[in-house]
Amino acid sequence: MSFKNLAERQIMKAQAEGQLENLEGEGKPLPERAPGPLDTAAGMRIMAAAGAVPREIELKKEIEVQRLAVKAAEGTADWKQEMAKLADLQLRYAIEQEARKRFFT
Repeated sequence: MSFKNLAERQIMKAQAEGQLENLEGEGKPLPERAPGPLDTAAGMRIMAAAGAVPREIELKKEIEVQRLAVKAAEGTADWKQEMAKLADLQLRYAIEQEARKRFFT
């Protein structure tokens, strides 16, 4: 028996037993799907629901904050230092993305 048939049988069984009624979000549109592979998006959603934030997401937030710092420091002596911090964060972010991609392949 193929996995598709097994999954469909389990869904039909759950429907017949009424297990798919009165679920959270019933009757509402599905949430927007994150870009990228479905398995990665599902994993990120599960982690977010559990309160665990991957380092990749933390770095993305730090990059946004640092971009504002670079913009504020434009034309001052601190600009080069702020740009160096931004470049470092972007490099770390790229490393985290590459590590995740390699892990899932």
